[in-house]
Amino acid sequence: MLTVTDNAVAAIRNITDQPEVPVGAGLRIAADPTAGSLMLSVAPEPAEGDHVVDAAGARLFLEPEAAILLDDKALDAVQADGGVQFALAPQPG
Repeated sequence: MLTVTDNAVAAIRNITDQPEVPVGAGLRIAADPTAGSLMLSVAPEPAEGDHVVDAAGARLFLEPEAAILLDDKALDAVQADGGVQFALAPQPG
């Protein structure tokens, strides 16, 4: 299962705690097979079939294909250029 670093938890909370974001919202990660990449978006709730990861109150909604791709990964975040950048790394251990 995807693990989430403390930095990523803080970044996700910062994004989803904005006044215009509904309570219970999270970041949704979906696979884009045509581009061979992952897409990240704010979602008010998980889509049908999504895997929900709750990391200390930071909610992630993983589209089923993305959940498979991210199963052995760790999500991290760093502040960069006035924003946040998310990065994936192998899980420590």
